[in-house]
Amino acid sequence: MTLPILYSYRRCPYAMRARMALKYAGIAIEIREISLRDKPAHLLEVSPKATVPVLVLLDGAVLEQSLDIMHWALQQHDMDGWLLADSEQTQQLIAENDTSFKQALDRYKYAIRFPEQSMEDYRSQGEAFLAKLEQRLTQTNFLMGEQVSLADIAIFPFIRQFSAVDADWFASTPYVRLKAWLSLLVESELFNSIMGKYSVYSDAPN
Repeated sequence: MTLPILYSYRRCPYAMRARMALKYAGIAIEIREISLRDKPAHLLEVSPKATVPVLVLLDGAVLEQSLDIMHWALQQHDMDGWLLADSEQTQQLIAENDTSFKQALDRYKYAIRFPEQSMEDYRSQGEAFLAKLEQRLTQTNFLMGEQVSLADIAIFPFIRQFSAVDADWFASTPYVRLKAWLSLLVESELFNSIMGKYSVYSDAPN
């Protein structure tokens, strides 16, 4: 192994934010794109939970959480100071994204699996977070100030996913600043640089 190995899945928002942090920090890695239905034996060996992303470092250490991977990458190199805004407020906002908003997102996206409430109900639950972000973005261009920080990159892939469930509905919403923020990040060189397609990795014997 000559490079750290990142087990990833292109469309997973957790993997997206990990890839963005690693790319931003200039860390060369070997990306192993997995199939969710046929996970590599090595992934299962180093991380029995077998969810992506998982980063295997050269010293054998294994980082199994996307935020841990982001923090590790930024501790190596953080040229624009993403971590300078890593305050308690940042942590609370990311925690809300990763818990209540992610739950609403999953139920909104896969409403047929959660018939207890309607798709619109789940969307309304997620909208509470959108409104909170919109309010923040009326004050500053990014979530924690006038430049991109950890919070923006950690949260953005999930807002992108939420917006895509019903793109026409999202386009019609009054979240003007949020939509501008999302477009800026979607169109960024950093995001587009980490969304290349890779062949699915397999370590199964031929």
